Amino acid sequence: MAAHTEDTARHLAAVPPRAEIRRRATVDPSRPRFGMVEEPIYATGMAARLRSQWDRDEGLGQNHNAVKFLGQDYESLRAKHQGSGRLFEDSMFACAASSLGFNELGPRSSKTSGVRWLRPTEFCKRPEFIVDGATRTDICQGALGDCWLLAAIGSLTLNTELLHRVVPHGQSFQQGYAGIFHFQFWQFGEWLEVVIDDRLPVKDGKLLFVHSAEGTEFWSALLEKAYAKLNGCYEALSGGSTCEGFEDFTGGVTEMFELRKAPSDLHSIIKRAIDRGSLLGCSIDITSTRDMEAVTFKKLVKGHAYSVTAVDEVVYRGNMTKLVRIRNPWGEVEWTGAWSDDSREWDSVDRSVRARLQNRSEDGEFWMSFSDFLREFTRLEICNLTADALENSQLKKWSSSLYQGEWRRGSTAGGCRNFPATFWLNPQFKIALQHPDAPGQSECSFLVALMQKDRRKKRQEGKDMETIGFALYEVPKEFVGRSGVHLKKEFFLTHASSARSELFINLREVSSRLRLPAGEYIIVPSTFEAHKEGDFVLRVFSEKPADSEELDDEVEAKLPTETQLDESQIDAGFKNLFRQLAGPDMEISVTELQTILNRIISKHKDLKTDGFTKEACRSMINLMDTDGSGKLGLSEFHVLWEKIKRYLTVFRQFDLDKSGTMSSYEMRMALESAGFKLTNHLFQLIILRYTEDDMAIDFDNFVTCLVRLETMFQTFKTLDTDADGQISLTFFQTRADSSATLASASGGSSWPTMKRPTSRGIFSQPNLSQDGKFL
Repeated sequence: MAAHTEDTARHLAAVPPRAEIRRRATVDPSRPRFGMVEEPIYATGMAARLRSQWDRDEGLGQNHNAVKFLGQDYESLRAKHQGSGRLFEDSMFACAASSLGFNELGPRSSKTSGVRWLRPTEFCKRPEFIVDGATRTDICQGALGDCWLLAAIGSLTLNTELLHRVVPHGQSFQQGYAGIFHFQFWQFGEWLEVVIDDRLPVKDGKLLFVHSAEGTEFWSALLEKAYAKLNGCYEALSGGSTCEGFEDFTGGVTEMFELRKAPSDLHSIIKRAIDRGSLLGCSIDITSTRDMEAVTFKKLVKGHAYSVTAVDEVVYRGNMTKLVRIRNPWGEVEWTGAWSDDSREWDSVDRSVRARLQNRSEDGEFWMSFSDFLREFTRLEICNLTADALENSQLKKWSSSLYQGEWRRGSTAGGCRNFPATFWLNPQFKIALQHPDAPGQSECSFLVALMQKDRRKKRQEGKDMETIGFALYEVPKEFVGRSGVHLKKEFFLTHASSARSELFINLREVSSRLRLPAGEYIIVPSTFEAHKEGDFVLRVFSEKPADSEELDDEVEAKLPTETQLDESQIDAGFKNLFRQLAGPDMEISVTELQTILNRIISKHKDLKTDGFTKEACRSMINLMDTDGSGKLGLSEFHVLWEKIKRYLTVFRQFDLDKSGTMSSYEMRMALESAGFKLTNHLFQLIILRYTEDDMAIDFDNFVTCLVRLETMFQTFKTLDTDADGQISLTFFQTRADSSATLASASGGSSWPTMKRPTSRGIFSQPNLSQDGKFL
């Protein structure tokens, strides 16, 4: 379990502004009072999640109020080091081999041999952060395969407003210099501020990675370092898609165009996108690893990311000719065909046009005809800042929604439609398309973008991008307008999809522009294979207002009525059995219950079990012990006995493969049959807590789970005196026996949602009120 969950405490310790609760300082009156120092304590678990959500609701994570990555605050760190006179050294991204890489840039690599970490002031006489504004020539690739990132940075320089969201103003090697710089990146729904020192990897007196053409500007090298820190190390940036950089610089959404199937108005689409400030990249696909960065006869590089920086039209020999301007982030190796820097075509163009467009320097940037562009390149990527419509020239603002989700083995990692037994377990989201694009039409345009999270950071663990995609289904009539519904296996076995992503692919993001008739649709994001774990962000953009939400079962328990019979009503045979089992005190203790259940279960050879533990038996007694004796009398034991018989019937009914255990998807159906409906998150917790290493649930764990669920529902119902679905506990009650009972019932944790305290992040009253819905 530890391998699949976040180390919450460590995370919170690193990010105090989002989850910190300050304890009031106390003063010993017997000592001199020199000042009060607040001791920070950190929230974990549900409290941390709520703190984070509250901060987001107040605007934390927006570009003007970015989250402090790893808890580092630029302004305070800068002031501290300016005051001390010591240059900042970043302990969170050390000048060490681990920050360079793990394989090709690992400690034993020849590429990193002799590397020193130096500040620009140590190897450049007059270093500058930016000179005369950031330009595309400030970005030349080094010994790292991150051309995709540099192509994105190159496009960023075309839009000053966007650039300064990523590269904040006021940074310099002169005024206020303290060896510290900061940059901002969009990551999975929020903006992060990343702080770095200016020590850069240098080999043979030159920057190892990105550098400016003149060698005196360092904003691009420092930006690359900040992005490497965000992703774990420099080598994590090797290989990628330009759209990944586009989105991390803008928070936009990317569309891909296969140039072999380009729409007829693609040139005008590109022009409108550039006019709007969208970022564009292009590339030539490779057919084998031998093609990677192979140079064609006319000096184009295969498998390499280029920026598209402009389009234009010129009169050439009496005809209008469409042109495209492209830049190679290497800063060299340019197209040598028609309309290249020194081509003859320019001689037939009006002198003023030639002066405006032609540039004969070897800077990596060149023009080519639009027809050659379609023929030579394979793919075009356009990152729309607001998902603006590209079908016509009228600028449109799209409405958008963003959802965080996760695939977890055994609970929500169902795989694609090739896995019908588990596909329905994937998270489900609903979009209601209510407004057709135009009067008299029935279809609505929208865009779905599925992005997997943090995969670059996992490269050091040998993991990479999963293959992902999504499918859409029309909501059946009986569920239209309803929320608390998670569609089950039978639905997907009998209904075809209405739309889907063009393909499942191992990119960070898969997106598709779709048009469907007005109505309600289910979006099912998934990995291609079942049982592949990961976190994701699903974004839905629609041209007209559209409601969307995550679909999940409502939490409820519809349990059968159980009558506790009077002892005189209980069958004589059962009474005799009870006398034999209970002993002289005529009550069954935890130890006696464990012995009884394990003897009985051992006779059922079709069931796999490790036997009931004392903790499991204690849970059963907690549920049935109405008189508080800690033991079960005859009537209490009779109710428990009938309950276990019912659980056995359910277990056998949903053990579909007759394995003697229950798989995760069998478990979800069995829980519903037993009367429990749970959200995806709660079901994930159950799978984590009650499955064996092979993700199977044996009979004793099945019974223990159901007993604890029932206990928790009953306890909550008892405390919910006004039946409004919420309970209020004082601070002291949370530490009393009732709180312990709740925690025990849930297997060590209750699942509350808390009402927000009035003061932001400070629990100043001794009776913290927490209203919550358990389960």
